[in-house]
Amino acid sequence: MTESVGLVTEVASKSAGGRCGLRPGDSLVSVNDHPLRDVIDVQIFASDPELALCYEREGTRHTCTVRRRYGEPLGLSFAQDLFDGDPRVCRNRCEFCFVRQMRPGLRKPLYIKDDDYRLSFLHGNYITLTNLGSTDWERIEDQYLSPLYISVHATDPAVRIDLMRNPGAGQILDQLRRLAEMGIEVHTQAVLVPGRNDGAHLDRTITDLAALYPAVRDVTVVPVGLTRWHAPDLRIYTDAEATTVLEAVLAWQDRLRGELGVGFVYPSDEWFLRSGVPLPDVDAYDQLLPALIENGVGMVRRFTDTFEGLCAQLLPLGPRQTWVTGALFGPTLVGFARRLVGAGVRVEVVPVTNRFFGETVTVAGLLTVEDIAAALEGRDLGDVVVVPGEVFRGPDGLSLDGVGSAALSSALATPVALAEVESEAWCVSRAG
Repeated sequence: MTESVGLVTEVASKSAGGRCGLRPGDSLVSVNDHPLRDVIDVQIFASDPELALCYEREGTRHTCTVRRRYGEPLGLSFAQDLFDGDPRVCRNRCEFCFVRQMRPGLRKPLYIKDDDYRLSFLHGNYITLTNLGSTDWERIEDQYLSPLYISVHATDPAVRIDLMRNPGAGQILDQLRRLAEMGIEVHTQAVLVPGRNDGAHLDRTITDLAALYPAVRDVTVVPVGLTRWHAPDLRIYTDAEATTVLEAVLAWQDRLRGELGVGFVYPSDEWFLRSGVPLPDVDAYDQLLPALIENGVGMVRRFTDTFEGLCAQLLPLGPRQTWVTGALFGPTLVGFARRLVGAGVRVEVVPVTNRFFGETVTVAGLLTVEDIAAALEGRDLGDVVVVPGEVFRGPDGLSLDGVGSAALSSALATPVALAEVESEAWCVSRAG
């Protein structure tokens, strides 16, 4: 088996790794004689006070022993989180999988269906648990990899097997109980497909998962997203159906708040925006927003609650601004833009139609530079164009169609600023 090593890209000056003399370009081989599979191993094995770091530089191995001061970080950043190869790939064949619906001809990494429990622990990626072997379960328990993020979709074995096209997908409740016995907490999600796992099936899913609280911390309910390349027998929810689902989920939330002391089940923002129902106050999310916001839960609430701070960053950008967003959030953002009129700032909100993936894809994070540039063509853009930062979350800050924010600014002949959530608030940064 090929030995796995971690390629060092940065070394913090005031750190144990820095005092050991490591440099960018070195490869970390082991910590205290423990081979390294990924950054999780580094974090765990480098927590000892005495460290023996074996590293390779220009083909030669070196070992440095250093005493780590209390609270001192190892201070190493790596080119990849996983040292032992590519992420574990998904063995399921879900019809509604967004990767299966990707437009042909994009960058190869966009077609990787990762289902790796390590990336779930590190970054909150949702996994299905269908590809875990005995050594994986042992490692999750031994290294206490908690919390994990699990795509459940349905707890009825037959329904989950049908949704995921995997005969091994029906063991989800046993697997969740096993994690609970290990003391591992999980955040779960159910992506709803009309007529497949909603209605009574969703009721069963919520009931089964709530029975595992507090090991199962929550369940996020998300509507299926479909591109123009979706399977012919799939469809999205109508606005009326979205309202029905939202009402059912909120009823469950009220019931469970009485039984568990928390809402437990949280609808994504899209349900509210589609149905016209006002979003709840931040207290309704039970301090879970840091774990849920990347799944589309509470992002609008956070935007609302931190808008004044965001305005303070936007005002210096100029008196005439253009704000870009997806079709879903457009009407809501127009209302916020009006609040800047009193401060002497004219804002034009441009909801961009997603022609790259299809008009049924309405969220800002799946916009491409191609569609943004087309929507802004011929407009008076003013002093700055403000774009959601999540548009450029690809490798090296690229969009889904492989373009950087500086290139967009050049094409528009207008400065571009990026607005995105950082920590607990929205922040604005200049593109470049």
